[in-house]
Amino acid sequence: MWFKNLQIYRLPAPWAFTPEQMEAALAPQAFTPANSNELLRQGWDSPRPNGGLVHVVNKQMLMMLGTEKKLLPSSVINQVAKAKAADMEEQQGFPPGKKAMKELKERVAEELLPRAFTIRSNTWTWIDPVNGWLVVDAASPAKADEVVKLLLKGVDRMPLESLRVQRSPVAVMTGWLEADEAPYNFTIDQDTELRATGESRAAVRYVKHSLDPDDIRRHIAAGKQCTRLAMTWNSRVSFVLTESLAIKGVKPLDVIKEGEAVTNSDDERFDNDIMLMTGELAKMLADVVDALGGEAKA
Repeated sequence: MWFKNLQIYRLPAPWAFTPEQMEAALAPQAFTPANSNELLRQGWDSPRPNGGLVHVVNKQMLMMLGTEKKLLPSSVINQVAKAKAADMEEQQGFPPGKKAMKELKERVAEELLPRAFTIRSNTWTWIDPVNGWLVVDAASPAKADEVVKLLLKGVDRMPLESLRVQRSPVAVMTGWLEADEAPYNFTIDQDTELRATGESRAAVRYVKHSLDPDDIRRHIAAGKQCTRLAMTWNSRVSFVLTESLAIKGVKPLDVIKEGEAVTNSDDERFDNDIMLMTGELAKMLADVVDALGGEAKA
């Protein structure tokens, strides 16, 4: 198991908060299935079958936010409400007004909700109390915010901050492309996005395409800057660095997979994956921060 997208936060390093304390903090918000009349239900669930809310491997904490959401498309509500409105018009001789139509749609939604399909999703969170990382496996900041809000609700005065660096990721990535030179321990791959800063917001995207330095420099000279850049760290992990400091498309490379231990049980494989992932990503994140000038001081 590897996180695919990293929304990154900072904790004090080391952070003296034990897994037992975290388990107790999460317990009041433990996940329970939504009832028939609920549109959304969220809560902390066990990362492993029949396990606790905090799974610990080599001091690393792994948690999972469970979400159940009912699928009730507005098109279905509108279709049923339209049919009911036609019946009302036939009975009373005139169509329902704007207010009556709104109330009708609300009643229809309440009637349909118990029969709506339920979608279950999980959002994984990793806390490294040794090196001070909190990472949410989420493609969007909004999804990570859901995790952080529920976490802060349980952990009183949690010293959590967004990761901030000394230099602008956009400026630094643009500089790497212009110089055709990656920082130490990194190589530049074949995916990037260059975007204009003016009103046009014109963009050029390279996908699995060789990045010709002269072409790239022409785009930069025309006012475009790098907002996404695919890279490989230490020949071990590939990823895409974004302008917002999110890391996406994380993939362990063959050199890591070849070193995986052979185990017999699912639990052993899971723990080995977590130990390998957290060990590699902690070092990678430190190198990313160094490449961006180090952490910004408060």
